[in-house]
Amino acid sequence: MNWKFSHWIFAASVVVLTGSLVVPAVAADEAQERAELAKALAGAKVTLHSGLQTSASQGKPISAKFEVEDGKLQLSIYTLKGDGFSEVVINPASGKVDKAETITNKEDLEHATAQKAAVDKAKITLIAAADKALKANIGYRAVSIFPQTKADHPVAEVTLVRGKAFKTVTEQLD
Repeated sequence: MNWKFSHWIFAASVVVLTGSLVVPAVAADEAQERAELAKALAGAKVTLHSGLQTSASQGKPISAKFEVEDGKLQLSIYTLKGDGFSEVVINPASGKVDKAETITNKEDLEHATAQKAAVDKAKITLIAAADKALKANIGYRAVSIFPQTKADHPVAEVTLVRGKAFKTVTEQLD
């Protein structure tokens, strides 16, 4: 085996091993985030449904998720008003808007634009889609809803939790 070829094999092995170590680390981070979220949700009075209704005062809701930010639970909702997108943060204890800020981050704008495209094609609201998912999954709580276009049809990915068990279901929006 020549020197260059053995270094190439070594480099490829490092890449493969590093990649195989990253996947479990990402899964562990996600599991930790979900456990933290499930624990924080136990005391929340606000539902995804009521948060979507509240955020409508700031624009048309196009996605929503409960998340733990800086150790505190919040409900983050992207809204559309005119040609602009905003992130509306709902206080999970009071149900009131804590803040509403224009989305300027490039990646967040890309997500909001894709979500808007799906919502524009939708014939039912995000609230109705979340309610449908909850009716089919008694005992669960909706923690996020993200619209997207699949095979040229609008759908919503709804993440639900019961205790510490999470699951994601897809609801048709057309």
